[in-house]
Amino acid sequence: MKVFLSYAAPDREFAQKLASDLGRRGYNVWDPETELLPGENYGLKLGKALKDSQAMIVLLSPDAVKSASVTREIEYAITNRSYEGRVFPVLIRPTDGIPWILRKLGILHTDGRAQTVSRRIANALKRAA
Repeated sequence: MKVFLSYAAPDREFAQKLASDLGRRGYNVWDPETELLPGENYGLKLGKALKDSQAMIVLLSPDAVKSASVTREIEYAITNRSYEGRVFPVLIRPTDGIPWILRKLGILHTDGRAQTVSRRIANALKRAA
């Protein structure tokens, strides 16, 4: 299953650990940091990745809730039936302004370790498959 990882640049370290752990669990994680190369058509490649993915993980932090890119990615996922039941908001740093729709979906809290969140998401994806 292809999983789209949405996050703000300051959260890159946690995102990479999470992507790595999910990869070890057999998931194909699309991370814009590693998938986009300089000079590529960012919008085109990002759009294709969103279309081809079946799940999304949104890392929530003060930077993420202010990010226009993260907001657009969330909007795409919550309006696309192929993501139904497979959008996972993960609070990695305390923040205000979390969109109500993500609160309604249920926010996963982390103990600071990507492996803990990865295990919970992998279990949820197995149930949703």
